[in-house]
This record gives sequence, structure tokens and C-alpha cells, in this order.
Amino acid sequence: MIVILLVAVVLIAVIAYYKQKLTLSGMIAALFVGSLIAFSLQIYGLLLLGIFFVTSTFLGSLRSESNRLEITAKGEKRDAIQVLANGGVSALFAGLYYFIPSPLLLCGFVGSLAAANSDTWASEIGSFSKNRPFHIIKRKRVDVGTSGAITALGTAAAFAGSFVIVVFAILFWSGSFYNSHILLITLTLIGFISHFIDSLLGAMYQVKYRCPACELETEQTRHCGQSTEKIEGTAWVNNDVVNLACTSVGALLGLLVGVLLF
Repeated sequence: MIVILLVAVVLIAVIAYYKQKLTLSGMIAALFVGSLIAFSLQIYGLLLLGIFFVTSTFLGSLRSESNRLEITAKGEKRDAIQVLANGGVSALFAGLYYFIPSPLLLCGFVGSLAAANSDTWASEIGSFSKNRPFHIIKRKRVDVGTSGAITALGTAAAFAGSFVIVVFAILFWSGSFYNSHILLITLTLIGFISHFIDSLLGAMYQVKYRCPACELETEQTRHCGQSTEKIEGTAWVNNDVVNLACTSVGALLGLLVGVLLF
């Protein structure tokens, strides 16, 4: 079985690379994350990771076709840092589960993926909102894609994204969990809360630049063929750092729930 799962990981990563959903480094990182999860949690872990990857990739494809300003620092193809920021923590917990097969670590694994899926769904689906996003610190409407900005549609999508991961996890590992209804509520809320922490960190600390040519506020260091000017935030706190913080918080809160319930 494990050989089949590893072959599936390779095929999915290679296809994603040739479909230009992953860069070469992103493909290598995806192979690492997927293989570790498949080896440790086998088919259910890989399926849960697949739900996150497939839905986020699909939603990202829809978003790329919409008319939006290029605010984000990177394109639609995910590189290694992006893959690890979203899936590295869940892979770590999966690896720990191989040596310590505890439901506590499963809760951490699920919490991390729920946070990643919640944040991704909020960003991708929220970009289709008819209303401009509201910045939670500046308290004003900003451009689509601005870090720290939320929409009602994106907030609803965040809850749905977390719920989808958690409900499938409980179905997959029903034998490992009891009080499933409590876990469904708490882990869904963990993913949802982690998404808000992501937004808050993005609003307060993520680095932002301004293009001197078009005056666009962006995460890119170059825009319109020239260097952009730093206007706020901490230089090393980019979107990948914020995403890593989001998935780490989801994992730690999931672990805490596991401690309290098991």
C-alpha cells in the first residue's frame, strides 16, 4: 500500500509541475510533504492533504482568471517556501505520529491543515466579493489581495474551508476520536481562528511596498519595471512567514484540544 501511495504522490506532484501549479522547487517540497504524510498517516493523511491541495489549486486557478491587481509577491505557481509554509507543519506532526501514534498529534495535524485551508479559501473565494475588502487595522476599504483585509464572503469561506478539513478527518479517523461532535466544533473553530490570526499578523507586521510609478501598494519588491519603496511592516515578515505562523497556531491549538479531550 505504501508504495502505491508514494507513486501517487510523485504523479500528483509531477502533474502539478507540468500544469504550472508548482515551480521545480515547489514540486520537490510537495514530494517531501506528501511522502512524509503518506508514509506516516497513509491513505487518510494523503487524502486530507489532497483535499487541501486540490481545492486550493482549483480556487487559485479561478482567481487568476479574474480581473485583479497584482498585489501579491508571487505568482500562481507555488514554490518550495509556499508549500512548506502551508504544509510543512502538518508534515512535521505526521512524522511525529509515526513514532508516537497519539490522537493528540492527529489533532495537531488536522488543526494545521484546517488553518491552511481556512486561510486559502478566505483569500481565494473572498477575492470574488462584490465589496472591497476591509482592513482590520486601518479600518478602511483597500484593494483585493491586501494583507490584513477581510470580506464577509471570505470570512464565510474561511469557516467552510476549516469545516471541510475537520469533517473529513473525523470520518477518516472515527476510530481514533471520541466526542466527535465536540472535536468537529473545536477543530473547525481552531482553523477559523487561525485564519484571523493570519489576517491580524498580515495587517500589523507583514512588509508592504509602494510602486513609485503607479502608486500601487504591493508585496512585490519590483513593479512596473522598477524597485518598489518599503512603506510599512517588518522586512522579513512576508506572506510565507504569516502563513507559517497560521499553520503553526492551528497545529498548537489542535494539540491543546487533544490534551484537553484525550
